[in-house]
Parts: sequence; C-alpha cells; structure tokens
Amino acid sequence: MENYTGSLISKLPFTGTSIFAVMSALAKEHNAINLSQGFPDFPVSEELIKLVNSYMKKGLNQYAPMPGILPLREGISEMFETRYGVKYHPETEVTITAGATQGLFSIISAFIRPGDEVVVLEPAYDSYAPAVMLQGGMVKYARLQAPDYSINWDTFPALISGRTRMIIINSPHNPTGTIIKAKDLKKLDTLLKNRDILVLSDEVYEHLIFDGHTHESICRYPGLASRSLLVGSFGKTFHATGWKCGFVLAPPQLTAEFRKVHQFVVFAVNTPVQHAIAEYLRNPEHYKHLGRFYQEKRDLFLNLIKGSRFKAVPASGTYFQLLNYSKISDEKETAFAERLTREFKIASVPVSPFYHNQEDNKVLRFCFAKTTETLEKAAEILCRI
Repeated sequence: MENYTGSLISKLPFTGTSIFAVMSALAKEHNAINLSQGFPDFPVSEELIKLVNSYMKKGLNQYAPMPGILPLREGISEMFETRYGVKYHPETEVTITAGATQGLFSIISAFIRPGDEVVVLEPAYDSYAPAVMLQGGMVKYARLQAPDYSINWDTFPALISGRTRMIIINSPHNPTGTIIKAKDLKKLDTLLKNRDILVLSDEVYEHLIFDGHTHESICRYPGLASRSLLVGSFGKTFHATGWKCGFVLAPPQLTAEFRKVHQFVVFAVNTPVQHAIAEYLRNPEHYKHLGRFYQEKRDLFLNLIKGSRFKAVPASGTYFQLLNYSKISDEKETAFAERLTREFKIASVPVSPFYHNQEDNKVLRFCFAKTTETLEKAAEILCRI
C-alpha cells in the first residue's frame, strides 16, 4: 500500500510505542524470560473460567447495559462497603469499564479541557500524560523522592495553580511498588479544601498490599471522595489481564459526566465476563488472600537474588520489584535492559520511560507475578550478572 501523502500533524509527536510492548516484543524475539510486562504466567481460576463459559452457553453474549450489568455493580458496591465502610450506589456511582486504562482515558477525556493543568506523580504509569495532552491539557510533574518514592509535600503545593483541574494519584504505585500513606491523603485533603480540583485515584492493585499495611483508598476520606474518581481492575485482581474488565467509582454528578464519554469510547463491556465476575465476587476469599499470595512471591524472588549484585528496596504493594544495578553497570537503563534481554535472556522494564525527562537512576522494574519455576530461573540468571 502506498504511503499517505497528505499533511499529517501528530497530536502526540514525542510518543512512541509503549515500553511494555517494546520489551515484551524483545523478550519474544530473543526467547527471554519475560519479567517486563505486568501479567501472570500462571492460570486464571478454573472456577472463574467455567463461570464465563456457563454464561456464554446461557446465551448472555449480546450487549450489556452501558454502565455494566447491575449484579456486578452491586457486587462492587458491597465489596467496598465491606472493605472500606463506604457505600457507592450501584446505579449512579459504579460503572464497568473495558479495563482500567479505558477508565483512565475516559475520565481524563470527560473533565480535561484545553489549557487545564493536571498534576502527575512521577515516575508515572505511561497512559496518564498522553491522555491529558490529547485533550489539550498541560501536565505538571511532582517528582517522587527516591529511594522510598515518597511525596515531597514541601514542593508539591507550588505545582497547584488557578488552572489546576486534576491531580492523578496511584497506590499501590506502578512502577515503584510503593504505597500512599494516611498522612499523605490527609495532607492532600487539606491542600485541596476550597479548591475546585478533581482527583483521579488509580487503585488497580488495591488488593496487593504487603507487610501488614492497609490500602489507603481515596474513598476512606470523605472530603477527597466527594471530588474523586476511583479506578479499579479485575484483570489485576483475578490474574486475567487479557479480559480487560475494570470499574470507575465516583459521586453521581461526576459519574454522569464520565458516562457521557464512556458510552462513545466503548459503550459496553464483555457481557459473559461481567456475569462471571459478579458471581465470583460473592465469595470474598477469592480476593482477600491476594496480599499474602503475592507477598510470598515477592519474598521468594528477593531471597533468590540475595547473592546478586542488584540492590532492592522491598515493594510494599503491586507485583513489581525495582532493582538498582548501579554496582553492575554505568549503562543507561534502556540500553542495559535491552542487553539483559538479548545476552542474558531476561526481560525487565527500565524506569526512565516513566519520567517525562527520561530520568536515569540505574533502576529496572521486574514483575514477580510468575510461577516459582519462572522466578527460580530468572533469579539464577540475575545472580550470574
């Protein structure tokens, strides 16, 4: 096919292919162990798969309602009331999305206008800034403080201006595996009082919290909850990232505006999957064990690489572990990650692409949502480097 010869002005001129896709493709090309992209290599619950199949056989294969099937929205509402003591009305405050990324994009599309400013904590998940830019918004970056990637509350207030429309937070945090604490949300609540600023709270790893910590959901804080849109993911919770099923929780007025965009981006989400998850959610044991499950994998991975030259600060949540390689090489993160994939057959993700200025701290992100066998093979390689 011939190339397009007309004028083409990119709306995202500096955006290339996602680093996740790049490193996964490189892993496949070199037959490397893939600890780059965040997906499990163990199977989805057989019970859940049977439920999806049963609803398919029952003929529930046509469009679901635009906000999602009511039983699933009711299940989410009950889960949040049980876990956090907060009631989201299933009809007016809960919406099912085609994965968390679609929820994030639709939220930003619904509320950000040209000239609006959005504050993002970085390193940041790579979909936030492009979505803001596509709406004509301006991103302001609040740099998290290494090595614990905490929020610098001395410098954060200076990022707020009369044009600030939204602040995006993410806990447990991708890519660092850190968590926002109660003191952080209390400071944010105080900072935003009497300001017309929304909060987008990305909480897709809410069940993956370690070491006895509690997930500080935005919904726990009434002043913040009243101005917040919370994003969750069943793909992360039930090891089924390819099913692309998530949700957005927000007060009625914010939900109504969000749905105006949501209906034209995706309209409805996979029907049999929604019915299956709604039934599966009725048993809280299907998600209550996840913190313990993934902490065991984190601990196994860190124990296996004790003899390596990588330096680790244990992740407090998610299924990602950062490793500092400054004692091994002076190479840039992307170059080192690519060389590990080609020469040592192990793929990771450099953290520098999560910064707007490609800040390089000699840190790579490894996904430990893998079988014991995979983690043992990966650790054996890491200990040889």
